[in-house]
Amino acid sequence: MSDLILFWHRRDLRISDNTGLAAARQQSTKVVGVFCLDPNILKPDDIASVRVTYMIGCLQALQERYTQAGSQLLILHDDPVQAIPRLALALKAKAVFWNWDVEPYSQKRDRAVIEGLKEKGIEFLPKNWDQLLHAPEDICTGSNQPYTVYTPFWKNWSNKPKPTPVETFAHAQGLTEVEKEKAKTAGVIELPSAKELGFVWDGELIIAPGEIAAQKRLKEFCTHAIEEYQQQRNFPATDGTSRLSAALKFGAIGIRTVWKATQQALENSCSLEAEASIRAWQQELAWREFYQHAMYHFPELAEGAYRDTFKNFPWENNTEYFQAWCEGKTGYPIVDAAMRQLNTIGWMHNRCRMIVANFLTKDLLINPQWGEKYFMQKLIDGDLSANNGGWQWSASSGMDPKPVRIFNPATQAQKFDPDAEYIRQWIPELRSVDTEYLITGKIPSWELQAIDYPAPIVEHKTQQKRFKERYQQQKVQLLR
Repeated sequence: MSDLILFWHRRDLRISDNTGLAAARQQSTKVVGVFCLDPNILKPDDIASVRVTYMIGCLQALQERYTQAGSQLLILHDDPVQAIPRLALALKAKAVFWNWDVEPYSQKRDRAVIEGLKEKGIEFLPKNWDQLLHAPEDICTGSNQPYTVYTPFWKNWSNKPKPTPVETFAHAQGLTEVEKEKAKTAGVIELPSAKELGFVWDGELIIAPGEIAAQKRLKEFCTHAIEEYQQQRNFPATDGTSRLSAALKFGAIGIRTVWKATQQALENSCSLEAEASIRAWQQELAWREFYQHAMYHFPELAEGAYRDTFKNFPWENNTEYFQAWCEGKTGYPIVDAAMRQLNTIGWMHNRCRMIVANFLTKDLLINPQWGEKYFMQKLIDGDLSANNGGWQWSASSGMDPKPVRIFNPATQAQKFDPDAEYIRQWIPELRSVDTEYLITGKIPSWELQAIDYPAPIVEHKTQQKRFKERYQQQKVQLLR
């Protein structure tokens, strides 16, 4: 065996503040990166072209970072269970290091890779959490159980000291020319484009790929916008959020780096309002971690509802309604604007994610898993834990002390898009319609015909009543 350590990148597409990579560099000066394009993940029925495009951009940036450091990032396109041990053996690697993940598939895959490495006598890094500030095992109730409610989770989580960014390396030794040839025989390829993988995205990305771009976005957000976050975050027409979700999903930026930036912002804040806004954003980071811990402890969440009332709920699942929802043609302007934003740029404002998810489940009586999957097919930041957690929160089927949460689309529009700026931005045919009509959803029939915009496909009060009736029936059945 040589001194070579392979570092297997997955959701940590960066060199800086990478805990597993730092551990690898402490063991050897010869560290080479590897990324495996996993056919089990790259399935066209549940993956977004915009997400793959962003990922490939991050990999291109990461390859450049490795080259600058004197090493390489190798690319494989195969099942990692076979590909990673095969490459490690071909290069006579001393060990393979990587960072752990919370998702059920990742857990199963990693255990299989470990077995493959053991068979070949190759070491691996013990469980190492890089995408979290606290490991799932470290945040527990007094009875040593995982939390199923956010508020007590937050109290425990927020009181624990947070780790600081880790030093990785400025320089590392890479492969020799002979080793590069061996790598090719073991399946190493040139990095393909997203189009070559079958994913076409011709639009712009809401954030440029790579760790340098993510660090720049974080700095811009923490310089000013974070101090107004609490006031601005719910207004989709305002650029009041960080838009770092894709970078966090793919690990283009380290969570310790992000947390440190919030702490520095707190130190520099000059008002109680600014401090409250920064802490509000910190709570959103905690929500992200809560959902990841939940997925780790309760992998069955990926398959359906957490609450018993919704495990066999009699959804209507009207396919025409679902298609109208997907296309942004429900006749509810705030809902349609949000869906068109998603379809156009591969991203949706978080307030609007709640609105459209609530509408699909409580107004259209459609299974939230339909919407959850559609989001994964479209979102640049599509993440199993966060997406599942958000959908279960909106559908009232998840870990939430509030039994039923129903949004009135008109009320949401009046509160969070009072001038209909967001609606007009994403629904061009409504730009000449009076604001009052747009935020109440009560557009006159004669005007609908003139602008070719659909009338509401359902009536909110009627659907709200029907949903509540079905919910009560389910509760009664569970008591029998």
